[in-house]
Amino acid sequence: MKRTLFLTSTFTRPVIALVALAFAPLAALHAADAPNVKPNVLWLVCEDSNVNWFGCYGNPEAKTPNIDAFAKQGFRYTNAFACAPVCAPSRSTWITGIHAVSTGTQAMRSRYGIPHDLIKYYPDYLRAGGYYAANHSKTDYNIGGRPDTACWDSSVDAAWTKRKPGQPFFQVINFNESHESSAHGDVTKTRHSPGEVTLSKYHPDEMPIRMTYAKYYDAVEKMDGAVGKALAALENAGLADDTIVIFNSDHGGVMPRSKRFLFDSGVHVPLIVRIPEKFKNLWPAEKPGNTVERLVSLIDLPKTWLSVTGSEVPEVMQGRIFLGPKSEPEPEYVFSFRDRMDERFDSQRAVRNKRYAYIKNYMPYVPWGQHLDYLWKMAATRSWEDAFKNHRTDAVTGRFFGLKPAEELYDMQADPDNVVNLADKPEHKQTLETMRAKLREWQLGIHDSGLLPEFERDRRAQENKTTVYQMVRDPKLYDLPAYLDAADLALAKNPANSARFIELLASKDSGLRYWGTIGLLMLGKADAPAQTALETVLHDECGEVSAMAAWALIQSGKPEKAQQSLIDTLQKHPPSTLVALNVLDWSRVEITPYLSQLDALIKSPKKGDEYEQRMLEFLRESHGLKNPKSSSAEEKQ
Repeated sequence: MKRTLFLTSTFTRPVIALVALAFAPLAALHAADAPNVKPNVLWLVCEDSNVNWFGCYGNPEAKTPNIDAFAKQGFRYTNAFACAPVCAPSRSTWITGIHAVSTGTQAMRSRYGIPHDLIKYYPDYLRAGGYYAANHSKTDYNIGGRPDTACWDSSVDAAWTKRKPGQPFFQVINFNESHESSAHGDVTKTRHSPGEVTLSKYHPDEMPIRMTYAKYYDAVEKMDGAVGKALAALENAGLADDTIVIFNSDHGGVMPRSKRFLFDSGVHVPLIVRIPEKFKNLWPAEKPGNTVERLVSLIDLPKTWLSVTGSEVPEVMQGRIFLGPKSEPEPEYVFSFRDRMDERFDSQRAVRNKRYAYIKNYMPYVPWGQHLDYLWKMAATRSWEDAFKNHRTDAVTGRFFGLKPAEELYDMQADPDNVVNLADKPEHKQTLETMRAKLREWQLGIHDSGLLPEFERDRRAQENKTTVYQMVRDPKLYDLPAYLDAADLALAKNPANSARFIELLASKDSGLRYWGTIGLLMLGKADAPAQTALETVLHDECGEVSAMAAWALIQSGKPEKAQQSLIDTLQKHPPSTLVALNVLDWSRVEITPYLSQLDALIKSPKKGDEYEQRMLEFLRESHGLKNPKSSSAEEKQ
């Protein structure tokens, strides 16, 4: 097979750059090997890049010659979607083959446990099947109870140098050149011209935004060079004809309103698979260079890798095999989710087919564009916020900073930027209702753990001495149908349901109390019976119930008891403190009554409460106050 690589001398990786020195003896070793019955696998994973950053996906402004050439040698998938729009929950889903929202590991950098005796990682099955499995650099599996590295033989970037003679290898190489952090900092010195970039429809035409685009194009170009070097290393080792090579991103991004969000820009990812002639039986199309329109979710990847390598495929995995003789039927829909990202809470679910994307917002009472410390390190985000505050945006470019509707529906063919919500259009009613029903069916099928808020979810699991994964599969501990019904009632925002919400506040089930509270919050100013009911849960054992009840009372003009409840929470400092800090921002209260408690939390931070510190600093700074101490730690995600 003829393979063309476009390498430039400005791009290096510390280990792979030693190709000429390292691989002369390896080629001789390979020649002595018997032909592999099982294919080797090289999985190349870049970060934070949706399909719009690549030339082979139709962007003439992108400089990705290595990936473009690779696409001509392989099969380019046009409908591949990430399960989550940020690293940790996406990679948690990969390593287990189970949606993170099904295991309870969907909250960013949370490290909640799973039953490791019931759920192995996909490299465990590869190694049991005889593979040498290596993962270079990033893990970020977001799971407690097991070190991320324990499932791998090593962290080298050339597994073929460590394997036994004739042993098949499975190699992951992660490329961080395109990570979100590459768009931070100075944007004035870029190779790409800011004046020549094409902005998404939802971004206002501001020079700092253009400059950030240009800087990220530079980063993607650099990543492309690193991918080229990895492909060259495989070629020079004489292993390309024995190795399946995959290239994809872990999720979308990276400009504001892509990463972390369930729009097309946050989850529509590149996926290219190159399969040597000797494994032609695995080809998904007639010949290399063809595109494949099959709908693929990134949860399908680990299950597929196990299948094509002849490894055991555990029944617990939730994806579908999409390559080879054991391929499973193409799904009609794929699903994505989003819960807490860093210090900010949001809850969304999405279902899409090849044309439409449906998004359900379980927290429509907060805006998309909540200030999030890491996202605001980008000049583009700060410029966008400034444009909004100073009236330089319109209905499309300013929408990001407004409240969300409960439901969104987009025609991805006619509206790839997802700016025209069709959810309330009569002609799309049937599509909306079908996708809404499919989402509920999926949530019930995978046991969506997110209908209980994060800290209550963990508290209840600990109280019952189990994991979230096991708890949500026990209807006595987690009544998902009832929570889904209560959530839909709350999202309907119908005043006629007020009495029902008051009833829910008296339930023994904290999940129902939570959705009853949300229902009253969404109705706006509460009447006297609702206020009395809300006061009864101001000190609820579920911290999210008490915090949201406080907000509901604040917006009803009854702040006194609500204020004391929030102060008590800040003083006691339970895990749900982060929710209370968010409520102080969402409710737009004057923070002076809370300053002594806020300052105490800043001056005496607990280990692992970096996200609390970020919220504490933001609360003071957004009210024009200096922080007594700054302890926020930057963190890649």
